[in-house]
Formats: sequence, structure tokens, C-alpha cells
Amino acid sequence: MNSPEVLTTAPSTDSREFSITQEAIDRMQPVDERTGVVISSLIRHLHDFIRDVQLTEKEWMTAIQFLTRAGQICTDKRQEFILLSDVLGVSILVDAINNRLPPQATQQTVLGPYYWEGAPERPMGSDLAEGIIGEPCFYSGVVTSLDGTPIEGACLDVWSGDGEGNYDMQLGSTEMKARGKFVTGADGRYWFRSIKPFYYPVPTDGPVGQLLTAIGRHPNRPGHMHFILSAEGHKTVVTHIFPSDSPYLDSDTVFGVKDGLITEFLRHEPGQAPTGETVTTPFYTCEYNFRLAPVSLGATQA
Repeated sequence: MNSPEVLTTAPSTDSREFSITQEAIDRMQPVDERTGVVISSLIRHLHDFIRDVQLTEKEWMTAIQFLTRAGQICTDKRQEFILLSDVLGVSILVDAINNRLPPQATQQTVLGPYYWEGAPERPMGSDLAEGIIGEPCFYSGVVTSLDGTPIEGACLDVWSGDGEGNYDMQLGSTEMKARGKFVTGADGRYWFRSIKPFYYPVPTDGPVGQLLTAIGRHPNRPGHMHFILSAEGHKTVVTHIFPSDSPYLDSDTVFGVKDGLITEFLRHEPGQAPTGETVTTPFYTCEYNFRLAPVSLGATQA
């Protein structure tokens, strides 16, 4: 194996190797204070990183080409930069900083690259699995405030891949599948039919996939059902539900698993489902209750 390229020359006597950092900051005339704070810190940390690893010109150009390819592969249905942020742990860090919720509230996690805005509102109990493969699963639960009071009018924006882990947009579909919105009544309850979520790899045909290979990491996410929950007066929460028997719970490539989001999916033999319908194949049930924090605790609604 070839050793990584490193600089072996003596330290530079060019004072700009160290003075350029402050010079770049001093030349700024930011439009507002926050922009100045963020960009100044970015310059300092980026310059320190370059000096720390003694970045070579070849490595610098490789980084430029990597970012260029990431931009080129982005479309309205694929966001390679979000994926890059996810696999580097940046997305979950930003989430942690911006969503410091009380311990009894439903935990937030990453949005992921496959959210498709504008899913249709469906009647409670609808089947989101129409037209996709997968093991049937019936979801139910209650959306409440922190004190357990049911929330009327809570919206659940729900989506997932199919039973092989493929999302509609990955398969080139122009029609939304396995997606929908549900609005709770006075009892705060929700229920719908979909599939048991299946584990899957994030896209590996782009620069992020090449990066994962280079650093010796697998690309897999455990199975999960996505939710965005919103209700008047409450903090909007982006979250997942993970089956407790899914592989990769301890090594999710985007670091999105949290203990409070892992739940049991109960397997049933063919027969009568919770909705009263007869299911001719084995099926699952998942009951999970969501608790939303009030906006007054310092979080803002999305």
C-alpha cells in the first residue's frame, strides 16, 4: 500500500502562511453581525485544518473536484450535499444544537435526502403501500403534548422506501408512493397501513459513495419510517421509527438512530388485521406514541 503523500520540505519562511488567515478576515465587510461571526470562524478553522494536515496541492484539487461532482449530481430529487452532511455527522450535530428538547419529548433526527414536499392528505387508515412491494404493517398511536393531553389537528407527514429499501424518486417515479399526510381528531389518534421498513444503502454511485469506500465505512441505514409532526403551538419534529430487529441500528451511516426511536414491530400470522380487514400473508403491527414539546420551551415552529 502506498503511503499518503505528505510534505517533507522544511517549514516555510513565508510569513503569509500564518498571516493570511487574519488578512482574509480583516478584509470582510459582512452585511450583518452573524455572517461575520460564522465566516470568520469558518476561515480560522479551515486555515488551521490546512496547516494541521499540511494539505498538498494535489489533495486541494481533489477536494475541489469532489465538491464539483457533488454539485453536478444534484437534482430536484437528489441532494448529494445533504447526503455528504449526513454521512459526516454534520446533519445530526446541527439537529442536536437546534433541537434541545426536553427528555420526555419525541426525539428529532435527520430529514434524509428523500423527502418530497407536497404529499397528499389522506383519510385516516389509508394504505400508503398501494403499488409498492413489502411486508404489510399497520401503524397506530397517539400524538400528545408533554403532559399526555391528546393533540387535535396534529399533522403527520409520513414516507418510506419500499420493502427493498428503494424510494419512489430513486426508481424514477413521477408519482408519489408510500407517502401521505394524516391529521388527528380530538383523541389525537392516528392509524394507517404501509409496510415494515427495510434497511438500505444510501446512494453510492456519486462522490459520497466514493468517500465512504475511501474511509472504510459501509453505506447502510437500518429500516425506518419517516415522520414530520406539526401542530399549532408545538415544536415541529422531524423523526423516524426504527424496527428493533433491523440490522445496522448500531452503525447507521448517517448517525440517525436514537434509542427512544427504536420500537418493536410485532409479527402476526395471516388473519384479521387491526382495521378488521383480512390479510392473507403474515403482517406486522407497530404502535408508537409521539409527544410534542410546546414552542414556549424555546424551540420555534418550522
